[in-house]
Amino acid sequence: MLNLGIRGHDIAYHEPVEIAREVSKKGFNSVQLALAKSFTTIPTHTGSLSPGYAKYIRKVFDKEHVDIAILGCYINMIHPDLEKREALLNRFKEHIRFARDFGCSIVASETGNVHETMGYTEDNFTEEAFQKVVESVKVLVNEAEKWGVIVGIEGGINHPIHTPQLMRRLLDEVDSNHLQVILDPANFMSITNYENQETVIQESFELFGDRIVAIHAKDFVIEDDWIKMVPVGKGMLRYDVLFQELKKRKPYIEILLENTKEPFIDESKAYLNKIYKEVKEIVT
Repeated sequence: MLNLGIRGHDIAYHEPVEIAREVSKKGFNSVQLALAKSFTTIPTHTGSLSPGYAKYIRKVFDKEHVDIAILGCYINMIHPDLEKREALLNRFKEHIRFARDFGCSIVASETGNVHETMGYTEDNFTEEAFQKVVESVKVLVNEAEKWGVIVGIEGGINHPIHTPQLMRRLLDEVDSNHLQVILDPANFMSITNYENQETVIQESFELFGDRIVAIHAKDFVIEDDWIKMVPVGKGMLRYDVLFQELKKRKPYIEILLENTKEPFIDESKAYLNKIYKEVKEIVT
């Protein structure tokens, strides 16, 4: 079975009840909630969370038979301003403390930017940037170990963890099972490797397949000699290769649509189900 979900902020509603109903109506089993991006009518700032807050949100989604798969807390964990960095890490740690009350075991982020303004820069690709990520991830994992929660790290071509090999190295240097991986194959694609997608995807599973706890699903095209992200099914990502690996290694893993909004949601969902069925026929 293809276990599909979607990001809450890719749904065109901002009230918890409305988001939950729409996610369920679209036939998804789960949702990734980035509170500040999804909810505009209730506070989401650091200090606003409580067991009651989290349990209310959980009950809203439970009523619609939708699981909260991931709490997205996408911070710049290596912000150059140390005071701002500490504030961002504290925000993530608050999500960790209340994750279980949301009915969720994973709090996730990408690894940020050495500059205050997010965006592509090769300054992220240095040993110094990598070590800053290690330092911040250790802080977050230490908190997660206290609360029985998973820190999910997502790699990305614009971030210090921009290759499967660096993700493996991060896992080795932090050395805690409370650190796991959100795999987004499109995020590891670049202008130099997109023609070898099969190798990139297979290497990811060989290097850290046992540590993957969720999948992000989006697509990409080449535009102006660069990678451009597009809705699922509108690009060239080799979902057949991804699904072959998932069938062998990660049955029932939650796959969350990303960068896929209306009017593409139903079409993208159907596309993934079609590819999944075809791969099943090949594998079995």
